[in-house]
Formats: sequence, structure tokens, C-alpha cells
Amino acid sequence: MNTAIIIAGGAGHRMGQDIPKQFINVYDRPVLLYTLEGFQKHPQIDAIEVVCIDGWHDVLWAYAKQFRITKLQWVVSGGETGQESIRNGVYNLEGQASDDDVIIIHDGIRPLVDETVLTDVILKCQQYGNAVTSMPYNEQIFVVDDEISTTKYIPRETLRRVSTPQAYKFGKLNWAYHLAFEKEIGIYGSSYTNTMMVELGERLYFAAGSDKNIKLTTKDDLEMFKAYMKLDKDNWLK
Repeated sequence: MNTAIIIAGGAGHRMGQDIPKQFINVYDRPVLLYTLEGFQKHPQIDAIEVVCIDGWHDVLWAYAKQFRITKLQWVVSGGETGQESIRNGVYNLEGQASDDDVIIIHDGIRPLVDETVLTDVILKCQQYGNAVTSMPYNEQIFVVDDEISTTKYIPRETLRRVSTPQAYKFGKLNWAYHLAFEKEIGIYGSSYTNTMMVELGERLYFAAGSDKNIKLTTKDDLEMFKAYMKLDKDNWLK
């Protein structure tokens, strides 16, 4: 079984709005529903779990009913940090998922996940045990020397940009979160499942990515998303 864990537990203060950014309406529905629809429509996704900010669970269930997100099976509360939220989602699947099930973790505020990207993440995870969405890095990267100058760069051919969706076999994923929180490894700051796995000594495998897969963090990101949606409606993007 392939289960998606959609992370929507944050308050989104950087967006500067009165409601969590995942529930901001764009055209006729909240951002989170665009994300859920991408997983709902994908034929290889069997079930969806949402890690949701407290106080919005009933709203989410109502939206899911309204927009026919029939694959939504669980809504659980988020934690104080991103890693705590993902952990809550993983632990909730204990007794529900088998060790070989593919668990796809995705940010609820990345509403433009591409079907081909999601397909490749699942395929690579089935082949290798995990998969992380990735893209080549197209800019030059220099190492700061004394804050105003540099004498060293990192060849961009050695770099990949990694985001969500990312997928893991449930048995390894559950083991990793229990160990990480017990040993306090890879769970603080901007840590995510992928960085935690590397800190635990695991090898990660790259899957396909897309520049369209933007994360809605600021108002500018939201405007970019609206522009993408307008282009889609005008059939400019093929």
C-alpha cells in the first residue's frame, strides 16, 4: 500500500495572514486542497493522512467531504516543530501500515506536485527503499571567506536541490523516527526526514523533481502560485 503523509501542522507566520497559510483560499479552494487533489487523483496513492494544525481538523474533514478527497483516512495533530509533526504522522501509522508499505511525505504548502514526479518517487522507493525529489542546482555556489569575499566555490555538478515529495519504506521510517527522537539526532532546527536519515547513516536515492513544485512560504510565493494556476487555466503550460 502507498500512503501519503501530508504535513500541514504549521501556523505560517511568515505569510503574515490571519489564518494558517495552508488554509488560505486561492480562487475557489484553500491551498491544502490543491495539494490533496494531486494525491487523490494519482492512481498509485491508496490512502492519505494529514498532520494538521490543532483547531482545524473539523474544517479539513469538511473540505475533504466537499471536494471529494475520499482517500483521506486520518487527520492527526502536528507538533511544536516540523520533525515532531512528521513523527506524529509516522507513529499514527503503527499497526496500520506494514514494513514494506511506501510512505510518501509531502509539504501541504507545495500544491503543484506533478503526477510524473510522484510516480517516480514511488518507483524509486520500491526499487531502493527510499527516494527524494531532487533537481540539479543551476546557480554558482561560493563559500563565504570573510563575509565580504570568497576564494572557493562548490562545483554545481556535485549539488542537488532536495524537497518533497520523498518516500520511505514504513519499517525503516518508523525505526528512524524512534531512534532519532531517542538519541536526539536530526530533529532540531530545519531538519527534515531526508537530513535526519543522512545523520542516521542512511544513503538516499534521487528521484525526479520539478521547478514548478514551489513551497508557499511568503506572499510572493502565493502570487507565483496564483500565476501558475492562471497559466494552467489558459492552457499555456503543457
